[in-house]
Amino acid sequence: MSSWRAATLFFFLIALLSFEFVSPWMNFNSYVSKKRTDLKKRCPNVRAIRNFDLESMMGFWYVVQYYASTEELPEYACMQSDFTFSAEDQHITMNFSYIFAEDPLREKLQGNITWYIPDFETPAHWMHTEDIYEGIYNTYVIDTDYKSWSLVMHCAEKKKSPRYLSALLLSREPQLGDNVINFLREKLPRYDIDLSFMFPINQTCHNLMESVNDDPLAYILNEEKAEEESTNKVKLILKT
Repeated sequence: MSSWRAATLFFFLIALLSFEFVSPWMNFNSYVSKKRTDLKKRCPNVRAIRNFDLESMMGFWYVVQYYASTEELPEYACMQSDFTFSAEDQHITMNFSYIFAEDPLREKLQGNITWYIPDFETPAHWMHTEDIYEGIYNTYVIDTDYKSWSLVMHCAEKKKSPRYLSALLLSREPQLGDNVINFLREKLPRYDIDLSFMFPINQTCHNLMESVNDDPLAYILNEEKAEEESTNKVKLILKT
C-alpha cells in the first residue's frame, strides 16, 4: 500500500512540475495556436490622414512594431526605412533594411518599394508602381506627427487567397514611449487587425553583416566599416 501511495505521489509531483514549466510557455506562445480572426477577403475602407504634409513625412524611420496577415511569429529585427520623394517622376520610394531575428550571422538584408500618388488631393494614399504584386496594392498613412511617430498600413486583395494586410509603426528614434505605441495600436482593430500578431522589433543593431561590393559571399561587420574604409583595409568574411 505504501508503494502505491509513493507511486501516486511521484506522478502527482511530475504532473505538477510539468504544468508549472509548460503553462508559462503556453501563455507566452499563445498566439501560435490562436485562431486568426483577421484573414478577410476584402481590404478595409481606409481614410488616410487629412492635411498630409508629404515632405515632412520623408526621411529616416525605425520600424518599432510590425504586423502582417501572413505571419504568426515575430521574425524580424533591426528593421529601418528611409522615405524619399522624387519631384521628377512624382514617385515615393522606401528603402528598407532588416535582419531575421533568429539569424546567427545577423545578415543585413535590403529592399525597396516605390509608390505613386493617384490623387494629390489625398497625398496620404499611395499605390505601388511595381506590377509584381497581385491585385491593387494600396498604402495609407493613417496618422503621423512627422517629427516622432507615424503609422502606415498596406493592403492588397488577391483572387484565390485572403487579402494581404500589413502595418508599420514608425519612430524617428530607436524606441517609442508606451503611451504613444498604445495610442497608435488602438487605431488598427477598426481595420480588422488582430493586435496579438503585431510584434515589436528589436532595434539593437550592432555587429550586422553587410555585403561588400555587391558580392553575396563577402561580408563585413558594419561596426568596423567606417574605420576600415578610412584605412583602406577591408576585412572580408566569406559566407559558407
